[in-house]
Parts: sequence; structure tokens; C-alpha cells
Amino acid sequence: MSTPAYDNDNIFAKILRGEIPSHKIYEDELTIAFLDVMPKSDGHALVLPKNPSRNIFDTAESDLNAVIATTQKIAKAAMAAFGADGVTVQQNNEGAGGQLVFHLHFHVVPRYEGVELRPQTGEMADNDILAGHADKYRKALESL
Repeated sequence: MSTPAYDNDNIFAKILRGEIPSHKIYEDELTIAFLDVMPKSDGHALVLPKNPSRNIFDTAESDLNAVIATTQKIAKAAMAAFGADGVTVQQNNEGAGGQLVFHLHFHVVPRYEGVELRPQTGEMADNDILAGHADKYRKALESL
């Protein structure tokens, strides 16, 4: 199986290079986590490997292991920071699989009993609200 080449101009590559701002909540040598600007729930975060990889098919095992470990850390922080009843962890591959940005990433979405996810409208969330959510994450991560 062959997938198209990695595009160095995708939005996540630009965020990783610092060309586009983000609400970063965590970073280590191999991974980064930041808030989704079009959240389906308060605290909707994205976890990525820093190394270029289009999807799960072309990611080095060491990067994939690091991303999963960070995803677990962010999921625990989401539960604490947002008083969530659970989290949805989602990862999509290629257009037919629902992938919209072609840099491997995991969604961590805080969930609440009886509360539906917000629909995808294409509108960005208020920057001040996102900044507050990022602060909640950072505080939760400090206490984990």
C-alpha cells in the first residue's frame, strides 16, 4: 500500500515550524499537543509527532509510541481539567478515513454524559476561550 507524499506546507507543519500560532498545552522531544481551533467540545486537543508523517501508515514506530504516550497524558489531563465523564480519542487516515489535515494526529475530546459533540461548522472558537482552556490543561498537567 502506498500513500501520497507528506506535504511540508500542511497547517500542522506550519504550526510545528512556528509559522502559525497555536494554543500549545504540552511538548516534549518527539511530540506536541495543542488545542483544536474548531473544538467539538471544550478542551478538544490534538496530539502530533514532531517528525513529518502523513498518517499512521508512514509513521516511525518510535514516533507512534511517543504520540500514544502523550495522548494518554493529555486524556488524563482532559478528565481532570474539564471535569469530563470520559474522553473520545480519535485518529483518521486519508480522506476516505476522515483525515482532513495530512499530518498524523490524534484528537482528544472531553465528553460528558448526555451531551452531544458540537457540529463541525468551520468557524474558529474565540481565542480568549481557547487561551483559558490551554491554561486549564497546563495546570492539570503540572499536577499529574
